[in-house]
Formats: sequence, C-alpha cells, structure tokens
Amino acid sequence: MENNTEETKVISKTKSKLWIKKQLHEFWDLVKFAALALLIVIPIRTFIAQPFIVSGESMFPTFHDGQYLIVDELSYHMGNIKRGDVVIFRYPHDTTRFFIKRIIGLPNETVKIEDGKVMIINKENPEGFVLNEPYINQPFHTYDTKTTGDGEYFVMGDNRNASSDSRFWGLVPKKLLVGRAYLRLLPTDTVSYLPGYYPEIK
Repeated sequence: MENNTEETKVISKTKSKLWIKKQLHEFWDLVKFAALALLIVIPIRTFIAQPFIVSGESMFPTFHDGQYLIVDELSYHMGNIKRGDVVIFRYPHDTTRFFIKRIIGLPNETVKIEDGKVMIINKENPEGFVLNEPYINQPFHTYDTKTTGDGEYFVMGDNRNASSDSRFWGLVPKKLLVGRAYLRLLPTDTVSYLPGYYPEIK
C-alpha cells in the first residue's frame, strides 16, 4: 500500500514537472514570436509604411473622413517626391499633428493662384503653366502667390474651399513629409492602389 502511494507521488511530481516544462516551452515560443514580430513590424512602421486615418473633409471628394490608408514612406526616404502626390506630413506649426494634402509646388518654384487656377513658374517654365487639376470639383476664389525654397513644398487640399493649407500657414519642409497615400483599405468598397493619383498631372 505504501509502495503504491509512493509511486503515485512520483507520477504526480513527474506530471507536474512535465506540465511546467510544457508551459515554459510555450511561453518561450510566445516570447520568440513576439520578438520576431517586433523586429519585422517596427522597421516597417518606421521606414516603409504606416497606417493613417483621414480626418475632415479637406480632401473631398478624393478622400472622405474616416477612410483608412497605408502610407508609403520608403519612396520619400529615397527622395521620389512628385507634384500631384497625396502626401501625409507633420503640420509645421504643431508637429504632433498629421495632415493630408496634395503636393502642388515643388522646391524652387513660384505658385500663383488666381481666378480658380493654379500657375506654376519654374526654371523649366519661366513663363509658367496652368496646372491640370482633374480632382477639383467646385470653383474656388483664392488669390495667392508663394515661392518655395530648397526642400520646401506648397500643398493644398482638393476641397479648396474647406482646406487649411499652404495658402494660409505657409510651406512644408521636406523633413516633415511622412509619405504618400499608397493604399486605401477601408471602407472596403473604396479599396484602391495609389488613391488620388492622376498620371496626367504635369
């Protein structure tokens, strides 16, 4: 009888040790998985892409409030910044805030706005050219002229009558540009690649 009791205790201890060993093994697997996920996710979020939720109607009708975007940061790290890009950037007067607008003026250009048209004057076009803007769906009547310097960009929202942008608070330095709108994921009926991109924009 005593032998049976001792055997039962040994079996019980063995089972307990095996259970603890299994739990530790599973916990270690979880730690390794979490570490691997962080090693993958953090660089992607920091240098390649990150999510962004549209807030407000300054980019209407191209973008609506609440739409979920993935931002391509890698292209801008490589310096591939183009006129017409829908850009996410840090607001120059409060860098904790993020804005979404469209790049209108590139470095070392003059942007002249009058009669609802935008003229770009630069080294290649000293007489200027009127920007083709198929994303504008209503007239606007702002009058403004601004000249960009090295590494400065002039941005505006597509909804010109309801957008706080470079017309009112100035230019955006390159260092504050986060990246361009790369994917629109939500709502699902608006899913698209490079949303707001128009290849015909000069």
